[in-house]
Amino acid sequence: MKRSAGLLLYRRTAAGPEVLLGHMGGPFFARRDRGAWTVPKGEYEEDEPAWDAARREFQEELGLPPPDGAGAVPLGEVRQSGGKLVTVWAVEADLDPATVVPGTFRMRWPPRSGREQEFPELDRVAWFPLDRAREVIVTAQAAFLDRLAEHSA
Repeated sequence: MKRSAGLLLYRRTAAGPEVLLGHMGGPFFARRDRGAWTVPKGEYEEDEPAWDAARREFQEELGLPPPDGAGAVPLGEVRQSGGKLVTVWAVEADLDPATVVPGTFRMRWPPRSGREQEFPELDRVAWFPLDRAREVIVTAQAAFLDRLAEHSA
């Protein structure tokens, strides 16, 4: 079974909490909004602690060091539609999306062309109020938003 771990940054505003989500890069998500935003996360092996993987993947996906994690809130796990088990922690921190330098991946594109192209892991990041985040996040990950809302209440 594939496992993934990530950090969901949140900040408090006068209008309520906001979360930092990343729009998945590459051609499959280029024109999509709904279901194309995700918690910055990545896969890890069973012998790596999930917390360590979440911090490593934050650095790889956003090109920035992860916040120190003081007061991190475990948001548990969800199983995505493809079967991947995702573990997330909420960390209160602020981050300027303009400072993100995303990691990249390579894939054959267009299909059957024999050409490989490089794409950003996340082509953009943005802050969302919880209601708007629920509209665009990967469906299974909406549970993390609900758990954060319960914690913030």
